[in-house]
Amino acid sequence: MNNAATRPVGEDHVWSVDEHLEDILTTVRPLEPIELQLLDAQGCVLVDDVTVPVSLPPFDNSSMDGYAVRVADVAGASEEFPAALTVVGDVAAGAADPLRVGPGQAARIMTGAPMPPGAETVVPVEWTDGGLGGGPVSGMRARSLSPEGASGQVRVHRPAEAGAHVRTAGSDVKAGDLALAAGTVLGPPQLALLAAIGRGTVRVRPRPRVVVMSTGSELVQPDEQLARGQIYDSNSFALTAAARDAGAIAYRVGAVADDADTLRSTIDDQLVRADLMVTTGGVSVGAYDVVKEALSLAGDEDEAGGGGVEFRTLAMQPGKPQGFGSIGPDHTPLLALPGNPVSSYVSFELFVRPAIRTLMGLTEVHRPRTRAVLEAGKALTSPPGRTQFLRGQYADGTVTPVGGAGSHLVAALAHANALIVVPEGDTSVEPGSEVEVVLLA
Repeated sequence: MNNAATRPVGEDHVWSVDEHLEDILTTVRPLEPIELQLLDAQGCVLVDDVTVPVSLPPFDNSSMDGYAVRVADVAGASEEFPAALTVVGDVAAGAADPLRVGPGQAARIMTGAPMPPGAETVVPVEWTDGGLGGGPVSGMRARSLSPEGASGQVRVHRPAEAGAHVRTAGSDVKAGDLALAAGTVLGPPQLALLAAIGRGTVRVRPRPRVVVMSTGSELVQPDEQLARGQIYDSNSFALTAAARDAGAIAYRVGAVADDADTLRSTIDDQLVRADLMVTTGGVSVGAYDVVKEALSLAGDEDEAGGGGVEFRTLAMQPGKPQGFGSIGPDHTPLLALPGNPVSSYVSFELFVRPAIRTLMGLTEVHRPRTRAVLEAGKALTSPPGRTQFLRGQYADGTVTPVGGAGSHLVAALAHANALIVVPEGDTSVEPGSEVEVVLLA
């Protein structure tokens, strides 16, 4: 994961958002492809084009319960003058040796059953007397294809055109067609298509395994009693859920106390199940910023052979302190995010989500962006020299700020569906101005 040749140098360098993101995305590489069973491939990205080996449907079949007949034999049929046909037998779904239908004959046919040779169309059972010898019937009686009607005659009360109620071979896809293109994310409909064309396994890039952990001796798990000076750990829940939303298999680790040895030991233990590590908290310049203490490059590779983590100052708000690098013998990527709830979540959306989707092998890794008119009671202010990301509610081409600029305002974050982007060069944005927004939902 060495990308030093393209990185800005100097401890005092302030990284732009784009520089930091570019460094991450030029370092992280898609996971190697593997062959998976269909259900295990859900949510994964297809590596190769898949072509159709056999047409769907593979044979002409009936789309209705009814009777397979020749068109000429029911031409002119009506309620007053029904066409009387001899029923030669039943054709059920899965029938391997269907009956032949000759002049003046009909074969009772079930939905999905192959069209018998000689038959050109299907008349629904509702258009007949159901083979019961009387007048036309309807409702449940008309739909009942009981064995008693399997012989004798059926009276057809309406004509049918050639191919009516028939699913022709290849009407869905034909042999040789492209079923799914490489890069497709496999959801339920895509898995259904693969199964329908006979594919039991598929070659994909696996969903990345992401381990998320919070740091801080003040953190307490939800449902536990808070003591003075303690707060509940929300970051690990938010980021684990966000990683799953991005497509990863995410594991949440309980909060780690402010002890560098404990943190490093916990990370080492988690590497066995991680394609990407994400920490939150402990990346600033305080006395207890243990992530920085435990993982900082310090000019050397870490003991396990990984490249270490570089801690940076970014020209953004919230999310000024960030860390990025690799750890362990497999050089597992690690992103160290700030500890304030809004800072960590905004950092995830800007940096971690694209990294996850790059590991998946996707080409489009970013949240969509659009332009919107700012609806606000007063001008938005932003510190000079920083790109600010404010929470907002976007709808119908307008965006309204939600909450303030504070990086601790998690309640406001819960009501936002977008981030309002205020560029580095702007210190004020007036209501009614057009702004860029990142769409989160």
